[in-house]
Amino acid sequence: MDQTNQIRRLSIWIFILPLIVLNLCLFISINYQLFENTIFTVSQTGRTEFTLPYIDGAVSISRTARTYPAYLIFKPGMIITAIFLVKYWTKNNKLLQAFNNENKKNYLFLIFGVTSAIFLITHSIFLGVYFEYDLYKFFRRFVILGFIIFEIIAQILLVKTLYKMKDRISEIINKRILNLKIALVSILTFVALVSLPFLISSGHTHFKHALEWDFFAGVISFYLLTFFLWKKQKT
Repeated sequence: MDQTNQIRRLSIWIFILPLIVLNLCLFISINYQLFENTIFTVSQTGRTEFTLPYIDGAVSISRTARTYPAYLIFKPGMIITAIFLVKYWTKNNKLLQAFNNENKKNYLFLIFGVTSAIFLITHSIFLGVYFEYDLYKFFRRFVILGFIIFEIIAQILLVKTLYKMKDRISEIINKRILNLKIALVSILTFVALVSLPFLISSGHTHFKHALEWDFFAGVISFYLLTFFLWKKQKT
């Protein structure tokens, strides 16, 4: 079925593109001296010493991505990723419609998935834009939390639907990978719930930064698993 091949192609791009973008922004932030005396001189705010933020949490994603010239990479990269996400959730919806002969039914994961992509686009557009208003600060937090929450819910709903159908589609999926996806979304949900008290409290800055990097890596790993979930179909 060609739709599964399309989903596989989309999923690998959704994994690779943001991974490259985030780590390229980190590279620019750490190696700011390479851009001295060029038109890409790194903003003072965006500079940091060598760090492995996935481990030490010394710098946030926002700090490495919101300043010049990193935002020239981050903003378009995340917007393109969000467009891929919309296509991904739409094609999964159509695929399951075809499997279940429900051409007019839209699954809940489509709503949550597309909404999460809209949150990601909104976050990318407003990243680095500052207004000294409490309402605007709340809006920024709401948008990024909205992306995370809606994305996780979409992933849970999709995995749940596929698990219910696993025997009917066993010839075109890898059941071990499906189990790995179930384990991944379970871990992400558990980590999100356990970390919530730390996230809403003051302090724990390095923990929050490390969690931010690792959690995002976990979220996009869902799409890497999707690539291996569907067996390649002959077109």
